[in-house]
This record gives sequence, C-alpha cells and structure tokens, in this order.
Amino acid sequence: MSDQTKFDKWFEASGPAAIVLREHLIPVEGPDGVFFPATYAAQPGADKDKEKFQGGYNIDVFDDKSNVCLVDSVGSQANRIEPLFAKEGYADLVPQVVVTFPSKGLRLNLLDANHRAADAIVRCSALEGELRSAFREVLRGNAETLAKLAPTSLVFGVWDSRDTSAKVPRLLASTIRAFNVYQHTRSANFLTQMTIDLAKLDILPGADSTEGFANALASKTHGGVQLMADGWIRRDATLALAALRRLAVLEPEGTLAPDRTRALQRYILGLSLVAFTAPQECYLRQGCNLVPDIEKPKELKVVNLDGSREDFSLLHEAAVDYARKAMKEFGIGPGIEHPFDPLVADRSAKLQEYTGFTVTAVDAAGKVVKAKKGSRQLRCVVTSTTVITKGTESATFDMVVMGAKVDVEIVGETATKVIIRS
Repeated sequence: MSDQTKFDKWFEASGPAAIVLREHLIPVEGPDGVFFPATYAAQPGADKDKEKFQGGYNIDVFDDKSNVCLVDSVGSQANRIEPLFAKEGYADLVPQVVVTFPSKGLRLNLLDANHRAADAIVRCSALEGELRSAFREVLRGNAETLAKLAPTSLVFGVWDSRDTSAKVPRLLASTIRAFNVYQHTRSANFLTQMTIDLAKLDILPGADSTEGFANALASKTHGGVQLMADGWIRRDATLALAALRRLAVLEPEGTLAPDRTRALQRYILGLSLVAFTAPQECYLRQGCNLVPDIEKPKELKVVNLDGSREDFSLLHEAAVDYARKAMKEFGIGPGIEHPFDPLVADRSAKLQEYTGFTVTAVDAAGKVVKAKKGSRQLRCVVTSTTVITKGTESATFDMVVMGAKVDVEIVGETATKVIIRS
C-alpha cells in the first residue's frame, strides 16, 4: 500500500463516520486561573425582554445547576486555523489568492477573509466571475472547480449567501468550551484628579470623557470566568469523513469522474488532516491564554459507522507529507493577485428592476432563470431568500416556467424578488 492510498478505505461508503479529537486545556496561570471567554452581542429586543440574551458571555445553565461556557466558537476556531496555509511550509499546499488595495498599501489573502470564497471583498475583484462559476459547479454537485481555486472553503465550509446560495458544510469543526465555571465581574476607574482636571481648573471648560479629559467609570463589567472544583476546559474537534465522501468531480454531462473524484478527496483529506493535527494557537484574546493539560492526554479516535471507536495517531509532519503528494496528484491552480475593484462593488450593491420579461429558460438544479424583453436579456439566480409571488399570493420556484411573464428585482446576479404575472 502506497502512502497515497493508505486512507482510501475512508472514501468507501462503509468507511468511518469521523475522526474526533478531545483535548483538555488549562489557563497558563493554572487550573484555578481566571480566563476570558468570547463575548457576544445582545439579541435584538433584549432591552425590552429580559428573557432574551442580554449580551456578554455565552453560558448555558441547566436544571442541575451545572453550566457550559462557550470559550471559542466553531467560526472563530476556523478563522484561527485557516491562515496556517499562508505560512512558510504550508503555502505551497493551496493557491495563494490575494486582493490588493494599492493606494492604501493593503493586501487581503483569501485565507484571511472571513467568508472565504464567498467574501464580499474578494468577490469585488476580477475573481468575481471565476468564483461565481465555481459556486455554480458546486450547485451541480461538482466540487473540483472550487477546490482548484479555494480548497480551504471545502475544508472549513462556505456559504455564497449573496449570490448563488451554494452552501458547503464544514468538514473540520473545532470548538472550545468550559464546563462548570464561576462568572467574575470587574470594575475600573479613570479619575482625572490623578492627573490634572482640566474642566475643574477651568483650563478647558466642557472637557469630557470622549476626549479623554474627564472621569470614565466602568463598574461590574465582565471579569472572566474561573473553573469550579469539578470544572474543565476542552477543545472538541471533528473531521467529518462522511461529509468528505460526498465531494465529487462530475463530467459536463453530469456523470461521475471516478479517478478525479478520488484525487479530489485525497487532496481535501490531506488539507483537513494538516489542519486537524497542527499545533493550536494558545493565545485566543486578552486574558485567555490556554495550553494543553499535560495531566490529561488528548484523545484521538476514529469513529466507525456502527459507533465503535478506534485509537488513531498521525504525526503532523506525516499529514503535511500526505497533503503535499495529494496536491501534486490533484493539481491546484496558480496563485492569483488582483486589485479590489470598486466598480464591481458598486454594481453588486445596486438594485436593478426588470418588468414585463418573458422567461426563456429555467435551470431547476442551479435555480437559474433566463428571460428577455425585445433585445434585452437577463439572467438571475434564485436563492432561498428570493421572494416569489404570483400576483399578490406567495409562490414557489417551480411556478417560474418557460413563457411566463415576470417582473424581477436583481442585485448583482441574485434575484431578490420575482413576481409572476402570467
């Protein structure tokens, strides 16, 4: 068995469901140290309804008085791990796609973009058409085009919510939670009498705290959390092999390309294993520096379809080697660099209205509608957020048929509203 075929059984229908990691962490100060989880905004209307989340730490309290605190979310963890592929020793594994802002001296690597291949900044460049085509292929069931351009979007998940509505689930999900914590508060004062009170001395009448010249008081704000005697912190990570098996390469006519599918699956598995086994960032934010608890070895298991679990071990260096060989077999696209184009951004943001058009073609799989009125033609993508009506009544996409008269509102290429007239 060659190195490149050693995981091929995982791609079979009877292969494992997932690889699961459980890693116990402790604050650098020690198990009784105070650490700071992420904070979150209040729910809309929370100021009028105290039953809604008021903002702050996300701590769920249960009937038995135990609690679970979200320290770092799945989205936050993905955004911490993904930039690994821009670093030396990893950058050759994926295409380096960069959007530049020459007049500002700024550069944005796709690996740092919050929404990956669907990020608005990246799409507002010459990459717009290429990325749209890749997402349309995803809707068709073909992941090869996106993997050539933005493979980590397949590893960490992506949703093209503003255009094609193509959605790819995360293969790799990692979350850090703390179980059974005490919640602390803290207070702080900035007092001008400790320096020079400009307003009181009439040196600068009307000076206030927004300018840094007056008292600024903060009382009983978030002060971190601390583990109870029976508490612990744990990072749970899952590599969903069952989802990986769904990635495929299709020929133009829709048939499966078996060899290219296997090459794609090996490549995306390789990237996933690199991310899965990589040393994790310990400094999450101010006051939250978490390291492995050496008294509680991490658990790494392969979980089979029947629920049985087997120990699994893979050195990070071996994962990188597997990924590099899989990358060469698959063949990735070249690095790309394009400037941000404000004209694309402006065009994407503008609502365009088309009235009295006749539907000439409907792609049910891709939810693409083509229509014309005289010499004018339009093409739009219908998504889950598109409002479809027939007259004044709610309608569905399958009621948009050839020959129908429609009024359409479009932003970019996405239909925000379709009104079926006849």
